Amino acid sequence: MSIARLSGGPLDGQVVPLEDAVDDALILPYSEGQIVYRRQGELEQTGDSDGPTQATFVYVEQTQEIRPDTD
Repeated sequence: MSIARLSGGPLDGQVVPLEDAVDDALILPYSEGQIVYRRQGELEQTGDSDGPTQATFVYVEQTQEIRPDTD
């Protein structure tokens, strides 16, 4: 199992589980649109005994305007 650490955007600081195959981008549903995070750097903690593999993803864009006041 792998995890993604999200940086920037509305999900800053969140940790999300990843499938075994780690892509270069995450597209996640958010409000009525989607938000896009792109992988930055190499995978970390890839050994057998150092916990789950980690990847850092940085916020890139949203597909619709994010307006938290309408939720």
